[in-house]
Amino acid sequence: MQTIKSKIIPIPRKDIDTDLIIPATYLKTTVRTGMANYLFQGLRIMYPKFPLNLEKYDKAEIMVTGENFGCGSSREHAAWAIADWGIKAIIAPSFSDIFYSNALKNKILPIMLDEKIVNRIFKDEKCAKSYKIEIDIEKQIITLPDGEKYGFNIDPYRKKCFIEGMDDMDYLLKNIKEIMDFKNNQKVFFDLSKA
Repeated sequence: MQTIKSKIIPIPRKDIDTDLIIPATYLKTTVRTGMANYLFQGLRIMYPKFPLNLEKYDKAEIMVTGENFGCGSSREHAAWAIADWGIKAIIAPSFSDIFYSNALKNKILPIMLDEKIVNRIFKDEKCAKSYKIEIDIEKQIITLPDGEKYGFNIDPYRKKCFIEGMDDMDYLLKNIKEIMDFKNNQKVFFDLSKA
């Protein structure tokens, strides 16, 4: 996947922790599918007009939210639930380090943009009938509906994985020949069987 072009799901809230993303009740499963049913469950019940409840945001692949997204516990289920919903990228001023890593490992692209830009996206989206953002992963550029462009950073390895649709295991298996060649060319300095 080289580009993501989609309407957005705006969640203008700071410090969204992993318990808000996926309640602890649902952490017993090791199956990644079906987790979308519980994504932001508490907020969706409390607020009927929460964005995930609205048809306007159905099938959106980009979430835009406030700073410190994914704080709290290290539960990977939060990333599972977001990916299962169909979100491919999250734009925020900042992320919890652990969530950031979990997102990348689950093929969700976390993008950090300045808070002023994020607030402008919230404001513009609120006034627009349809608000789509394009993310060019290869060029590392976000294009807003008015044509404004902003660059973002991504680790080169993770960028390669996104573009080629790979996770860590896919990457290792793709390079298994080189790994085995390296292993077979190593000199044995001592024999463990004689220890």
